[in-house]
Parts: sequence; structure tokens; C-alpha cells
Amino acid sequence: MTASPKILVPGDTCWDIAHANQVAVISNGAPYFLALKQAILSARHSVLMIGWDFHTGIKLERADITIDDVPNQLGAFLTAMVRRNKNLQINVLRWDLAFMKMPLRGTTPLVLLNWLTSRRIHFRLDGNHPPGACHHQKIVVIDDQLAFCGGIDTTVGRWDSKHHRDDDPRRDEPDGKRYGPWHDVTTAVSGDAARALGDLARMRWHAATGHALTPPPASAAIAWPSSLEPHMHDVMVGIARTWPKTAQMPETREIEALYIAAIGSARQSIYLESQYFSSPKIASAIGARLAQTNGPEVIIINPIRADGWLEEEAMGSARAMLLNDLRRIDHQQRLRFATPVTAQGADIYVHAKVLVIDDCVLRVGSSNINNRSMGVDTECDLIIEAASHDTDRPDLRAAITHVRDMLIAELLGVEQIIWRDTVGACGGSLIRALDHFTAQKGSRLVPFEPPQINDLEADLAVSGALDPATVEAMAPNFIRGLRLIGSPRPRRWINRLTRRRKTA
Repeated sequence: MTASPKILVPGDTCWDIAHANQVAVISNGAPYFLALKQAILSARHSVLMIGWDFHTGIKLERADITIDDVPNQLGAFLTAMVRRNKNLQINVLRWDLAFMKMPLRGTTPLVLLNWLTSRRIHFRLDGNHPPGACHHQKIVVIDDQLAFCGGIDTTVGRWDSKHHRDDDPRRDEPDGKRYGPWHDVTTAVSGDAARALGDLARMRWHAATGHALTPPPASAAIAWPSSLEPHMHDVMVGIARTWPKTAQMPETREIEALYIAAIGSARQSIYLESQYFSSPKIASAIGARLAQTNGPEVIIINPIRADGWLEEEAMGSARAMLLNDLRRIDHQQRLRFATPVTAQGADIYVHAKVLVIDDCVLRVGSSNINNRSMGVDTECDLIIEAASHDTDRPDLRAAITHVRDMLIAELLGVEQIIWRDTVGACGGSLIRALDHFTAQKGSRLVPFEPPQINDLEADLAVSGALDPATVEAMAPNFIRGLRLIGSPRPRRWINRLTRRRKTA
């Protein structure tokens, strides 16, 4: 394959590039929660958790047999860890608005009281962001030796296996709900890359609390989780951020620059998984490639609808508009937009945030393809780029391809070797191979057709009321959105939204 130009540039498309001894891409909550538990069991000095949400009542393992001698619920488990190890400090930072909206969702009163009074478990809320923004990073760092970073929050509704079984009782959560199938992705890294993520997490902690955390002392590497098979060894990892302007930090839009550079570098294929698809800038970058003769194939995986009726009206309507625009450009039929379903046809919610360019670039993180993730919310993505290494790395290119094929095969519900053989039989074309499966009755990946939207839905999408492109646009866009929703003029539209909410 033709070499792709280098895209990782510190200060532009990333914050830092650091060496990782090992890297694993973790698909879905079941293997992640298990690996997280194993990693924290190895902690000597510190566990630093940064998240959009946490739920102390979730079970980390859902098997009949769990790791012996330790609690299985997150809150009790962390409490047991500091009792067991007198040198261990645990710091948990959660977005404040998630807490204020649902104060007891993530922490039972007794566990929260224990944490707030503990000398070695420190629970804090982070409200240091512009009004209307949110903290969306999902990072866990253990001893600065091992770190997790990606799209999975340690909360209810995130646990699922790669099989995404219909009505799986293991998805029962302590809030009394049985959640539906959920596809998500995160990463594990060791070595200097973990320490760099520790630096970033401590930066967040200081910005949120005014208190500087001391890095853990240098020590021997902790054990890599036994349940995780590394996909890569001895690899450079880029760290890219979105960070809105605050008193402590300038505006940072590395992730947006990374997406645009990566899409522009593609030769054969662009593979995307995202919760949303409402960023005109990213859609424009993809459209420019589709408009080129013999440009790359593009596969985009999204959920059938957003998680929340108002989000669906705003970002779902924007997705419909952008997708229709892309299809008008796609004269060579190189775009496929699909959504996954279970064996019985139930929707699988896509929360993963993945980008794979050819066999050259792999990006996994917290950022979605929406305006908020580009400039308003805090985000953190990890990037593996073959070109960032001094010599060609066939092993690295093979690993990037393996991860992409692992994810596609999972969503198709087929063995990875079957998917790879089909790609080979299709001359290396991903969309021809995908078409082979989606044309079959009972396919687990279904072509997505955007719904018809009316003028008011288009106005709400264009207003950016829920998906502003900049901090400065948040207030006027939100006011415009409120006027659209509150005006007597769209009363029939509001009634339709309410009916849709009841049936969602």
C-alpha cells in the first residue's frame, strides 16, 4: 500500500507523542471492566479516574465466577483497595452536571459518604468549563504505568459482550434497568504513554480543584492485565485533545485538526464509528475525498438514533442533512453508512469513537463526529500512526488492519477470518465485501436511510442549539433553539416530538 503522509504533529494535530510498550484495543465493556479490575488490583501508589460519569454500584465482572477475595461492585472494590494497600491513593473526577442532574445515579449515599470522608479516596466534581459545555474524557491511569483511554464510561448501561445478545440478563444494572445492546471501544497502553496520560489527567484535576496531584514515584512496571492480549508492541502513541478556553487553558482543537488531516491522507479506505455524525467540517473533509475520482472508500457506522429525543432532533436532523449532501457528491458510490442490529433485529447502540485510515492510522478516543467534540467539550483521543516510526512497520500496519477487521466482523456477527476472506475475494474492496453481507437476509449491519426532516427540524439542526461549533456560539445558538421549541408556531412539531419520545 502507498505510504500515507505523516499526520501527527505536536502542537497541531496532537498534544504529545509518547512510547508505549504495549497497546490493546478493547471492544465493549465486558473485557474492559475485567481488565480495569485486574489493573487496579496491581496498583501500588495511585489510581486516577477521569470520566463523564461513574456508577459505584455496577458489577465489574458479570460471570458466575469472579476474582476471589475482592468485592465486585466498583465502589466497594475501590474502598477495599485502599484498605488493603495503605500506600494507595485513588482520585475520581466526574463532570459536575452529570452529578447535579442525577446526584445518586452514580454513587449510593453510603459509598459517597465514605469517599468524601476518606483520606485516600478523593471524589471531586469538575465544573470548570464554559456554560453549556461538558467534560467528556474517559481516562484511567494506574501508577503512571498503565492507562485506559477511549469511549467507555465506568457506569450503568456500558457493559456488553461482543456478541450483543438480545435481552442479555447480564446487562441488568443496579438502577433496576436492563439495558439494550451497546457497542463501545477503548484502549490500554503501558509505558511512557501511560505517564503522559497521567500528566494530562493531573492537569484536569488541577484545573478542576486548584490542587496539584503529585505523580506517583517511579517504580517497576505493573502487571499487564492477564485477560488482555496486546495488539501492538513498542509503538509510538499520539495524544490529541479538545479543550475549550478556560482561565487555566487556551482553546485546544487538536482533534479537529487530526480528523481533517487523517481523512485527507487516506488512499484506499476510511472507516469510522461514532455516536453522532453532525460536524459539517468533518463531513466536508469526507465529501472532498468522495468528490475525487478514485478516492478512498468510506464506511461510517452510527446508531439508528441518538440516545435522547432532543439530541435526535438536533443531531439526528443534522446527520440526515449531511448524509444527503454526501450522497449527492458520491458519484462513484464509494460511501456506505450503516447501523448494527442484533440477531433478532434489535438496534445496537453505537457509542464507540473509532477512525481507521488504510493500514496507516488508528484513532480511538472519546470524541464524536459532532461540533461539540471539536471545540466545546473536553475530549482525549489516542492515535497510532505507522508513519510516526523511523522505519516501516509491517507488524504495525497488520495490527491496524486487524483491529479494523475485528470491529467490522463483530458488528456483522461473523468470524473475522470470514470477513477477511470476503475482502480478499472482493479484490481488497471493503465496500464490496460489506455489500456482500448487507445484501443477505438477516444481516447484522443494515444500510442507514435518513428520515425526511421538515423545515423546523432543519432549523433546529442548523441553530446548533445542542451542538455548537464554538464556545462563543453556545449562548446565542441555545437561545435560538429555545425560541424554536417554545414558539407557538411549531406546536404540532413539539407534539410529534413528544409522541416520538414515548415510543423511542
